[in-house]
Amino acid sequence: MLHTFVALVQDKPGVLTRVASLFRRLNINIVSLTVGESERADTSRMTIVCEAPEDAAHRIRASLYKLETTVDVDEVNRSEAVVRELCLIKVEAGPNAPHGQHSRSQIFELATVFRARVVDLAPESIMLEMTGSASKIEGLLQVLRESAYTVLEVSRTGRMAMRRGHHTSRVLKALGTKAAAGSGPELEPDPDALPEDETLPNQFDDVQEPEA
Repeated sequence: MLHTFVALVQDKPGVLTRVASLFRRLNINIVSLTVGESERADTSRMTIVCEAPEDAAHRIRASLYKLETTVDVDEVNRSEAVVRELCLIKVEAGPNAPHGQHSRSQIFELATVFRARVVDLAPESIMLEMTGSASKIEGLLQVLRESAYTVLEVSRTGRMAMRRGHHTSRVLKALGTKAAAGSGPELEPDPDALPEDETLPNQFDDVQEPEA
């Protein structure tokens, strides 16, 4: 199943490599990874979607806490968070397109139905921008292809997620997140986080650590 983790990490060189290496060692596939600035200075927000067994989420979260560059980690799902994805789709829409001169008007109609926006018009193509759930984006792509349109390019950001409501320090403490420096009283450490002097263990029986 798919798990979505939101991690606040220090904005330093090599952080992305360390996170990717952690998932490699756990033999867990990263489906999508989105990184950008956060509300905190010198801190990046990382949304990681991975495919792993249902009971592996807690162990993955504890392993992310082990990284010294990690500030906060939270796992979210659709029932408790707003989840969105941005997609750019370039569709062939010139005189030689399958639908000929009517292709542009039909693509405009599809964009209206799916609440997408036309962000670029070229002599041979139209570019659409769409924000929504992954299933909604897949729906638009499926309709375009089944309608004999030629999809020239697709660029997707991957899943982005944010918990609903406002997080007080009590909520963050209940989630087991770390307190950022200067952001309030220090929270209790996660009991499942690994000690700093302990090597990250292999979380799954069928995974072998690579040789150094």
